[in-house]
Amino acid sequence: MKGIKFILAGILFGIVMSKSEAISWFRIQEMFRFQAFHMYGIIGTAVVLGVIAVALIKKFNLRDYQGNPIVFQPKEKSVPRYLIGGTIFGLGWALTGACPGPLFVNLGHAYWAFLVAVGGAIAGTYFYGLIKDRLPH
Repeated sequence: MKGIKFILAGILFGIVMSKSEAISWFRIQEMFRFQAFHMYGIIGTAVVLGVIAVALIKKFNLRDYQGNPIVFQPKEKSVPRYLIGGTIFGLGWALTGACPGPLFVNLGHAYWAFLVAVGGAIAGTYFYGLIKDRLPH
């Protein structure tokens, strides 16, 4: 019963993704073809909310759910890794019509074809785990 808040957060996430049409591959296709602003508005809103959340976490020294302090480590700036990672992510997003979060929301809507994309995401995550020590981070 301790994890019920995470289940409720996941349900809320799924509802927001569904109602905002962020799980629609038509909307994603419009975005990649620069035909509509809808998805850019959703992504922009998420970025702004993320910035506000990080600022509040830093200002009030908030802790995670286990009571540990939340610490933001500075990352090494490396253009090639962002270009390569962003290209792989973008290609997967464009080919499947969904980024990782909406994959599961689409399964919740019984769009069973997304099982292929979920399988690919899990396989890709597993493959990354195997080779991560040999990659330039």
